[in-house]
Amino acid sequence: MEKAKIDAVQLFVLIVLFELGSAMLIPLAIDADENAWLAILLGMAFGFFLFLIYHALYKYYPDMLPTQYMQKILGKYIGWALGFAYSIYFMYASARVLRDFGEMLLSVAYRETPLFIVNLLLMFLIMYTVYQGIEVLARTGEILFSLLYLFAITGFILIVASGLIDITHLKPVLEEGILPVLKVVVTETIYVPFGEMIVFTMIFPYLNNPKVARKIGISAIALSGINLTIVMAVNITVLGVDLTKRSQFPLLTTIQSIQIANFLERLDVFFVLALIMTIFIKITLYFYAGVIGMGNLFKVEKVNQLVYPLGLVVLLISVSIASSISEHIKEGLKVVPILLHLPFQIIIPLILLGIAFLKSKKKSKGSSASDA
Repeated sequence: MEKAKIDAVQLFVLIVLFELGSAMLIPLAIDADENAWLAILLGMAFGFFLFLIYHALYKYYPDMLPTQYMQKILGKYIGWALGFAYSIYFMYASARVLRDFGEMLLSVAYRETPLFIVNLLLMFLIMYTVYQGIEVLARTGEILFSLLYLFAITGFILIVASGLIDITHLKPVLEEGILPVLKVVVTETIYVPFGEMIVFTMIFPYLNNPKVARKIGISAIALSGINLTIVMAVNITVLGVDLTKRSQFPLLTTIQSIQIANFLERLDVFFVLALIMTIFIKITLYFYAGVIGMGNLFKVEKVNQLVYPLGLVVLLISVSIASSISEHIKEGLKVVPILLHLPFQIIIPLILLGIAFLKSKKKSKGSSASDA
């Protein structure tokens, strides 16, 4: 485990940037049609519950990485294997988000550039950041956070000034009842982005004040959830449900719609810069968690020695993960949530928490009996 510490503000910033990440890029919860914003809010509510599970595990083992306390909970061999599976999961997730980034840049500006080259350039930057450690990443996040909100506020003002928003696109609300919305929640938004908070179980041990972790996590999830709700609502009010569904990157299409006085238009740069900031943080945190997990499991003294070989693995996975952008998005929204996110984000943490609780209770009874 790296000898480094981050403060509460830095943790808050990292969570918000991570949660926004690729979630701003994809047509999040659009299967709920004009109620997509509601599916995101409900997903956020479930996200609070999942975060409390992750935080409860952290409270039982505040000075340990998950790869360590899994061995305490399940035994050396099963715990080690599960920790290895989580490390692979984190690196696979970083490869998926890296693919999101590459496809976005190819569609916006670099249509003739090979996907491998685009992903390689960002991956080099990510590997360098992870090599420098969590403190450098946290300080970088503070700078990017301020820039992101400057771009976001400016973009929102320009969209309103362009007269693009049509509130009627959000109606009718719950025309077919709540069940279709709940279906989207349990198959999509509970996992992406809110269940992805599982990666912060690898970051919590670096917090210099463990007592604030719960408050910071809840408030950061709330802010990011509200932001994603606003983004999706704006996309639908500008584009309508049908165009939002057909668009690979709805926010990009929304930004491209801005036109003021036949002068201020083609503001794709706002979209690209904002996405690069959030996706950079998301990939880096996922990759950092995978590297730290592998280093801990294999007892590597200098964990940063693993950065470049594992980074190459992530890069190769990102370009081979799917044959096309449509296949990649379909896998990410339909297949991965059930096969990977459900067990790694919900089922396994619940089992670990249950066993940790029983062990703690048994230990308390044992100490009470010995005192007596």
